[in-house]
Amino acid sequence: MQQRPRVFVAGHRGMVGTAIVRQLEQQPIELITRTHAELDLINQADVEAFFAAERIDQVYLASAKVGGIHANNTFPAEFIYQNLMIEANVIQAAHRHGVDKLLFLGSSCIYPRDVPQPMREDALLTGVLESSNEPYAVAKIAGIKLCESYNRQYGRDYRSVMPTNLYGPHDNYHPENSHVIPALLRRFHEATQRGDEEVVIWGSGNPMREFLHVDDMAAASVHVMNLDRVTYDAHTSPMLSHINVGTGVDCTIRELAQTLVRVTEYTGRLSFDSSKPDGTPRKLMDVSRLTSLGWAARISLEDGLRDAYQWFVDNQQHARG
Repeated sequence: MQQRPRVFVAGHRGMVGTAIVRQLEQQPIELITRTHAELDLINQADVEAFFAAERIDQVYLASAKVGGIHANNTFPAEFIYQNLMIEANVIQAAHRHGVDKLLFLGSSCIYPRDVPQPMREDALLTGVLESSNEPYAVAKIAGIKLCESYNRQYGRDYRSVMPTNLYGPHDNYHPENSHVIPALLRRFHEATQRGDEEVVIWGSGNPMREFLHVDDMAAASVHVMNLDRVTYDAHTSPMLSHINVGTGVDCTIRELAQTLVRVTEYTGRLSFDSSKPDGTPRKLMDVSRLTSLGWAARISLEDGLRDAYQWFVDNQQHARG
């Protein structure tokens, strides 16, 4: 009887990692996880010992130090060092101990600040990065190139996926350090609870953003990991192997806020403070490579926001911040 593959999910307690675990629990595999207290991925000797002992067959590398603009600006050294160490330690140890299949999870921030929209995979390394998260982006680019280098030199099958803006269960709802969806969900929820007559959103509401539910991201990750190598290689190239993951559809911040008003049943006024900065006018992923590989997002924005909001309501004591 054939043994079930032993699959290690690094970062299984994060938003993406928990979603990948939910997906993999439906697969005929043996799931391997470790908490940070059990395995410090920044410690090379510990990672080496783990792979030597566990006989891993596949790795989903979802572990990373993440944060918003304030955190990236305040702790740039930690963001570049810790992310470089995590990916270098895991990818090298996986290779040394015969792991042939690995999926590295990156970020859309790898693309240049002024990249044409929608962002194609071949835009990588064609321009200057956004300065506020450059150290994090450089580390993620290094992760892609680590995977490609082990593939080219050793024939490994290490793949990379780059998600757009993610949201969903286990997101960070900190009042100051969270991203736009959890921040607004929390604000509308608290405004509803207090009976506030108005919620003011920074900016004009005109910038456009793309959002992907984390369960769709996890499904895409498993899909890409399970593609046969001939198919994957036919749609990528050795030095441009990463795949964008998104919906291919964006909306304005105003449309997002109006949807959140419905989801949270907020009955007050919604207004926009156009004296505040808007940020980048548009950020949209080109997902044609992923579509050609047979996967497309399934969760609509409103359905996904309802799911995220329900998780927040049910887990407020656990939602960070």
